[in-house]
Amino acid sequence: MNSGPVTHILSSLQFDTDTLYTLFELADRIRKISKSKDGLDFLRTILSHKRAVLYFAQPSTRTYLSFNNACQILGIQTSDMRSAATSSEVKGESIEDTLETMHSYTDMIIIRHSEDDIAEKAAWMFNRSDKPIPIINAGSGPVEHPTQALLDAYTIHRAFKGKIKNKTIAIIGDLRRGRTVRSLTYLLKNFPGIRFNYVSPAELALPADVKNYLQKHEIAFEESDNLDKAVRKSDIIYSTRIQDEYDQHHESLAIDYTKFYLKKSHLALLKKDSIIMHPLPRRNEIPAEIDADSRAWYWKQEINGLWMRTAIISHIFKEDGYILNYR
Repeated sequence: MNSGPVTHILSSLQFDTDTLYTLFELADRIRKISKSKDGLDFLRTILSHKRAVLYFAQPSTRTYLSFNNACQILGIQTSDMRSAATSSEVKGESIEDTLETMHSYTDMIIIRHSEDDIAEKAAWMFNRSDKPIPIINAGSGPVEHPTQALLDAYTIHRAFKGKIKNKTIAIIGDLRRGRTVRSLTYLLKNFPGIRFNYVSPAELALPADVKNYLQKHEIAFEESDNLDKAVRKSDIIYSTRIQDEYDQHHESLAIDYTKFYLKKSHLALLKKDSIIMHPLPRRNEIPAEIDADSRAWYWKQEINGLWMRTAIISHIFKEDGYILNYR
């Protein structure tokens, strides 16, 4: 097994095209190996000497479960803290001291937090320590969710058989506070010919910093509130829920979000080879009656999260070659 410098996963901005294709190949390989008992036994030996803490100070179903199961596939022993309310932070302990305690007991910390920069802060702290360990950002406030973007890109890669370039993606919903929106925008910059249709209420429009990023990198994009038009012209529909957990005074209640719900009638407008995605959890943005359509990929997207997060962890610990060379 290989060893090398510690790598953190903090932002979608850190990935280049070559790394993305390496992760796609690694996820596919792990997926295939895990189908046999011998293969699964092999995978469980790879990092059986490692421990990880899952510090999830925000609610989570898929991100938590996929990371926990990814660790188990690789033999990593896990412990978790599912709420800041169960830590000594409620007694007045600083977040830095909480992180330092986790650092003492583990070889990797996976962090989901309402604050924007906790993962970066932890990475900075431990890079300066005598025991550097990798940090994975599993969602930071309304700002970034890089591992979600990685599994989203992996899903697009699989849906279009590796041909991601020259695709038009409609991203629909709460663009101002959707961390998956920012992270996916940053990541898809790596693929030539990508075009974005951003569809939202005016109150939840794309933030200026994301628009500046698109303009800087000369990436084509449109903004509108016309869902029907976006559905007709897009290869990928990426629906998101309203992020009302970030409301200050229940302001989301004043927004008519129903105009941005996909309906069964939209299926007739959708290209035959398009796909529908959603980072989940969903509310009413996509009705369950759409689930049976072959273009509904959000449950495939969800299971892809397990394989991509397993690939991410093995990549962090420099086990790519060990896994790719398994026969």
